[in-house]
Amino acid sequence: MKSIVFTGGGSAGHVTPNLALIARLKEQGWSVDYIGSADGIERGIIEEAGIRFHSISSGKLRRYFDLQNFKDPFKVMKGVADAYRIIRKLKPNAVFSKGGFVSVPVVLAGWMNRVPVLIHESDMTPGLANKLSIPFASKVCVTFPETVRRFSGGKAELTGLPIRDEMLRGNAAKGISMCDFHKQKPVLFIMGGSLGSRVINGAVRGGLERLLERFQIVHLCGKGNVDPALSGIRGYRQFEYVTTELPDLLAMADVVVSRSGSTSIFEFLYMRKPMLLVPLSKNASRGDQILNAESFRAQGYCEVLEEERMTADVLAEQVFQLYDHRSEYVDKMKDHSNQDSISSIIALIGRTARFK
Repeated sequence: MKSIVFTGGGSAGHVTPNLALIARLKEQGWSVDYIGSADGIERGIIEEAGIRFHSISSGKLRRYFDLQNFKDPFKVMKGVADAYRIIRKLKPNAVFSKGGFVSVPVVLAGWMNRVPVLIHESDMTPGLANKLSIPFASKVCVTFPETVRRFSGGKAELTGLPIRDEMLRGNAAKGISMCDFHKQKPVLFIMGGSLGSRVINGAVRGGLERLLERFQIVHLCGKGNVDPALSGIRGYRQFEYVTTELPDLLAMADVVVSRSGSTSIFEFLYMRKPMLLVPLSKNASRGDQILNAESFRAQGYCEVLEEERMTADVLAEQVFQLYDHRSEYVDKMKDHSNQDSISSIIALIGRTARFK
């Protein structure tokens, strides 16, 4: 039987694209195992999906000073040893990494076991974990056309980002019923990332009365960020986060406000949702979300609002303008190739894997 090991973690964006690939590979008869950290977000997601999960020791790769930086290299080395033993036992035909700090020991262990390694980079520029891993990879799948030029020797292939099939099967009527909305007013979908965004949440709530004049609002505000004082307002529904309900909520949305993590914005693109993107600033990130957002703006898929300009009034004006011109953004999105990224990546896995 053909077998493959997946890895990736630290955030949902490093896990959900793997699920899209895993579902298709299992249909084709592949045996799938997943290696991640014992206490990472990936464990719950993968085990809930019924996939065999193996935990390893892992440390965090930080760009700033922290006392943990002195301990984490030893955790990473132990993680390499853990992953090496697991891969040696499983004898997979390939290893596929979606990134995140837990993936580095797995990539190294795959390379040490002479198992072909494929890496997927969602953002325009590789994160630190992938930068460390790329020298040990046979192939690197990239999402943005601009990224291909950063690699030499034919190692990078433009595959796009694998989108879960269920994201394209959302039911708008279910979303409307879940939120107790109606069809007479458009829906604004707001998402600040898995942990929420204090900047976005504050601007939305500060301008809530004005926004509600034109929209019904679904607000994914992050864990612990629901405001009980606003729970009874008609046309405004707060959720900490959602999982299986997300496709239905997005299906009913007319426009979206979101951070610009690559997984989310490509899901919006495939669903043709005009978007106002609020990228993390360089003070809080390596600037990858800024590059993602600018690429989408250049292609006509979105508008961008910098955190530094974010106020309740500016947010409202930008959302109103986005909605008024929504058909122009949708037309641009229709021009997107919507390549079958899952099939492209699986074909690449088949060409790269080592079969005895």
